[in-house]
Amino acid sequence: MFKVTLPNGRTLAPGLVVIDMQNGFVSKGGSYDKIGYNTTMYREVIPKIKDLIEFCRSMGIPVFYTEAVKENSGIDILTNVHNILPKSRQERLKVPICVRGTWDGVTIDELKPKEKDPVVLKRRDSAFQDTDFRIMLQSQSINLLVFTGIDTSICVETSLREGFNTGYDVAIISDATASGDKRHYETTLERVRDYYG
Repeated sequence: MFKVTLPNGRTLAPGLVVIDMQNGFVSKGGSYDKIGYNTTMYREVIPKIKDLIEFCRSMGIPVFYTEAVKENSGIDILTNVHNILPKSRQERLKVPICVRGTWDGVTIDELKPKEKDPVVLKRRDSAFQDTDFRIMLQSQSINLLVFTGIDTSICVETSLREGFNTGYDVAIISDATASGDKRHYETTLERVRDYYG
């Protein structure tokens, strides 16, 4: 496993985290495409993420994937829990998005996990909430999380913040993450620079 020793004698053991690069969000014919979301920015980062994955694998750096999934029954959708949701969240619930076990719900072919790559199935924005992600990281002594994927200002930022607050060092690769809103993307990068990583 790749490790870096810092001048203070501490060691960094990085892991690459690929957030939600699923057909439903990114691909033509996926749920977001069917709803009418502009997913061009999501597709533009695919080559950068692919290069990062290949680099990490060549260096022995573990690659972790997250997939945001829902049940076909809809039992786990946000409207079953929340009474007040922003309009943007309500619109996404009009069709099933990234249903577990469907083409829509899996990582795109260009970035497909290898058999040994851990995949974290998540029901909410954070990779940590109600998942085994921490156990996976601890089992490999990872202490630096390098984030890529989508959406920068939602799932990437939420996962990064929770990782930081849990005790991990964090970084975000600015040209390997994308948001549907450029202003939100820039705000997240500024927050990370100023407060987290």
